[in-house]
Amino acid sequence: MGAMAVAVDKTGENVVPKVVFMLKELTHRGADAHGVATPNSVRVTKTIEETSIESINSSVALGHNLSRTVSKDHPQPVLGDDFALVFEGRLFPSTNLSEVDQVLERLQGNLWKNAEDILTELYGSYVFVIAQPNKAIVGRDSLGATPLYYGENETICAVASERKALWTLGINNVRSFPPGNLAVVNAHGFVFYPIETVTQPPIEPMDLEMAAKRLQELLLESTKERVSNLENVMIAFSGGLDSSIIAALAKTCETEVHLVSVGLKDQPEISHVKAAAKALRLPLHLQTYMLNDVKRVLPHVLWLIEEPNAVKANIAIPFYWTAEVASKLGCKVLLVGQGSDELFGGYQRYLRIYSRSGTAAVRDVMYRDVALAYEANLQRDNQVCSFHGVELRLPFLDREVVCFSLSLPVSLKIECAENSLRKKVLRRAAQNLGMPPFIANRPKRAIQYETGVNKALRKLAREEGLSIREYVKKSFRKVYPNVGA
Repeated sequence: MGAMAVAVDKTGENVVPKVVFMLKELTHRGADAHGVATPNSVRVTKTIEETSIESINSSVALGHNLSRTVSKDHPQPVLGDDFALVFEGRLFPSTNLSEVDQVLERLQGNLWKNAEDILTELYGSYVFVIAQPNKAIVGRDSLGATPLYYGENETICAVASERKALWTLGINNVRSFPPGNLAVVNAHGFVFYPIETVTQPPIEPMDLEMAAKRLQELLLESTKERVSNLENVMIAFSGGLDSSIIAALAKTCETEVHLVSVGLKDQPEISHVKAAAKALRLPLHLQTYMLNDVKRVLPHVLWLIEEPNAVKANIAIPFYWTAEVASKLGCKVLLVGQGSDELFGGYQRYLRIYSRSGTAAVRDVMYRDVALAYEANLQRDNQVCSFHGVELRLPFLDREVVCFSLSLPVSLKIECAENSLRKKVLRRAAQNLGMPPFIANRPKRAIQYETGVNKALRKLAREEGLSIREYVKKSFRKVYPNVGA
């Protein structure tokens, strides 16, 4: 886990100092080691200040900041045959080899063909960059949970783990790199090639029991793969359906499982969280906060998520706190239930679409929400948690789980337009796991409401005579005065 940066100078000038500059903007994502490379040379140091680049000169360069999550993680970049490589993310199932070494082995030979094969054959959450003379090849997995952004101006093309690294180069039009794509980056700009994107599979007719059994099997395998190399793991826990299923499945794996829950003091949901943790027989780490804690943390959260978006800020604050608690307890991996709502119809708006336009329309919207989850949710959560050195792992967003879930009929997710519970097949899987009804049948409540963060932000905004949206935008302008909203 860490941060990557790559730059290509359009005029052929030395770009290595710019890559170091970008890495300095991203040290919050990794400070265990720092590396800079051209297509045929690498420099790795323990601190970013020690990085010596006087003897390196290239119009193509890349860099990496390391945050070591497991012992096999080692400094990058690494060199291949006339190329340099950075890999950021995680592959599943885990092996004894580091991820970057697995990818390096696969890249020997036909570089472009092997890069395509990585996207089609390797499962996980990752991005990678290959630096060659005069160009770079960039790839991102099909779901896009590991953040990656790109942009260019008159003199430079650049790619990085966060927008702020590109903004420091004077690149203002920064976009999210499309998942499942390879891109060639050279003096002429970016050319994208879709390789392994999320597609809508055909509907597979299946009864509820069979679907719930198969879903449970796939989720168990996904969870096992995400905890197999860990002594302990934490679950971002709300006491709701998604986090409780992950907790119950993780409990069957050979790792120590802890639950972490956060919220404003005196929130009524706290009693439910405690009861759910007790029912699952798992240790709970509960941390509560005050109004001033929300006011204090908002600017930093906005600096991390890099958007003046009130909804995203509402969600990012609890994630920030959760990762902070996990980090202080010495846990570097957090399992989160992201993706479940998009896959199984958890959002209330799906009922409105169902009622207005029918099953085909709601199925299309749910598919698009899965395909675009990287922009709506996943990048935000990664960027907030990475600040604390905590790696997110997402059992619901396993490629096989996603493909199976998208193939299910809508009737196994939303029984009718009046079905306020939704997630029908997932609730049946929870029942089969022995989940008590007060968990399995608990209605969904968005994290910003159950934690009390939305109420707190609304109160802070009212004190200044503003709406939440206006308050967040005002706070963002203070953090990023030179970035357009």
